[in-house]
Amino acid sequence: MADLTDPRVIKLKGLLFLVTGGLSAFLLLAKNPSLENLLLLTIAIWSFSRFYYFAFYVIERYIDPGYRFAGLLSAIRHLLREKNKR
Repeated sequence: MADLTDPRVIKLKGLLFLVTGGLSAFLLLAKNPSLENLLLLTIAIWSFSRFYYFAFYVIERYIDPGYRFAGLLSAIRHLLREKNKR
């Protein structure tokens, strides 16, 4: 699969992620509305977002600055291959 290069498609993909996440959060809260659920959902989303950023920051800065990762699965495969080489 080729990398996305068209800025319009990249923006559309980002918008679809935003809509999907927003709709999922809305449906979860509509099913069980409470301030506690809203707070827990907000913390979960924030924490996973920070982990994703942290994972790529660490990989890019400390593990292999020259490798271009397509996502977390790509990073895990790369790390496993490097481990098997040793």
